[in-house]
Amino acid sequence: MFNQLGVIGCGLMGGSFALALKRAGLVQRVVGYSKSPSTVERARRMGVIDIAAESALLAVSGSDIVLIAVPVAASEATFKAIRHMVEPGTLFMDVGSTKRDVVDVARRVLKERIGSFVPAHPIAGKEVAGVEHADVQLYQGKQVILTPLPQTDPVMVQKATDVWAAIGCQVLRMTPENHDTAFAAVSHLPHLLAFAYFNAMLSQPAGREFLSLAGPGFRDFTRIAAGDPNVWRDILLSNREEILKQSQRLRHALDAFEVVMRSGNTEALEDLIRTASDGRAGWQMNARPATAR
Repeated sequence: MFNQLGVIGCGLMGGSFALALKRAGLVQRVVGYSKSPSTVERARRMGVIDIAAESALLAVSGSDIVLIAVPVAASEATFKAIRHMVEPGTLFMDVGSTKRDVVDVARRVLKERIGSFVPAHPIAGKEVAGVEHADVQLYQGKQVILTPLPQTDPVMVQKATDVWAAIGCQVLRMTPENHDTAFAAVSHLPHLLAFAYFNAMLSQPAGREFLSLAGPGFRDFTRIAAGDPNVWRDILLSNREEILKQSQRLRHALDAFEVVMRSGNTEALEDLIRTASDGRAGWQMNARPATAR
């Protein structure tokens, strides 16, 4: 059990983590900080946090576990603000959807203190942001990817593993590089496609009329287009090299469909569809990836 959880970023992810630790009896009190004083006050009134901190540094002071739940682009400023309080024995984690950039920042800013930092990416979330949407069950049954560095203290890695497992997560480990490559394919590119596709719909003269005719398939396909613009702006830019590689692969696959459709080759078109259909039918969510370590 931890004496104090320090949450930097009292939004959906940080708030849900605090609630989950409280329900599991893993923490005695929670101290929270956000750039917006109204957010911190709302979190306190909701019982997500017990004490409102006036700075990130004060949220870390006295904490033996710290969750950094800020946009990826704010990681460097956050590490700089707290680096003097990053001490051995205190577990520091983030929840960023990209890892190589966060790890690079941590190496540069934390330096010899980096052993306390365990980069993490819980595969959980909603299309809505804000502490008002914090959910004690957000992480239940979800995967969380840890990407520890060679310098990371093994004791901290085990603590991180135990904490996430205690709130119902399946814990996997990957390198930061493998993580970003994988999630460019299975998360970041699908979001990019959803954004682009919905924009294409809206840009058509009759787009609004088309939308009035859309059904469950359209709803399910475009659900993630409602994601937080600030969050996804940062993710798409921070992992753009890998996402652009995946985008090129998609273009090749789309080209293959267009070629057989233009030629009227029904057999080839059916083969392409069947490959996708069979692959999707055999896919299981949260099946342990062979590359996870």
